[in-house]
Amino acid sequence: MKLAIDVQYEHNSSIVAGVLFPDWNSDTVHRTITKKIEGVAPYEPGSFYKRELPCILSLLEEIEETLDAIVIDGFVTLGADHSKGLGMHLYDAINQSTSVIGVAKKTFAGTPEECQIFRGTSQKALFVTAVGISLSEAKNLVVAMHGKNRNPTLLKKADQLCRGIIPN
Repeated sequence: MKLAIDVQYEHNSSIVAGVLFPDWNSDTVHRTITKKIEGVAPYEPGSFYKRELPCILSLLEEIEETLDAIVIDGFVTLGADHSKGLGMHLYDAINQSTSVIGVAKKTFAGTPEECQIFRGTSQKALFVTAVGISLSEAKNLVVAMHGKNRNPTLLKKADQLCRGIIPN
């Protein structure tokens, strides 16, 4: 099972949403989960993971299915030096048990060009980083995900769930 996950913030709380799906090219959702988290840490420049990681870990406690990949909205590694991003902190927190793929809509300073992918007819790149799986395989999987637009269908669904745009 794969999990697409996203987090939305409002003041000192957040809504974290997960979309479980069986296959990379699937448009079928196995299950969705949303969870409200109170007392979220304030944003700290350069340490975004301190705010988002506890939310993701809290959602993972709700998942009984065996995961073979977690897809986050963000970066696994940052910049050309591949310093730890949210996804790498997540990978370490789950004892490196499941590969983590980061899909970001905006570049981070120094992001290598090799991280770019283009989906559909979009001229705007997505930026893919990964751990526990090769970058080339991660990029191929994200390109193969369902949806003809820039953002894969199920990543968009996770975003919409945590924003309350669509019901769980």
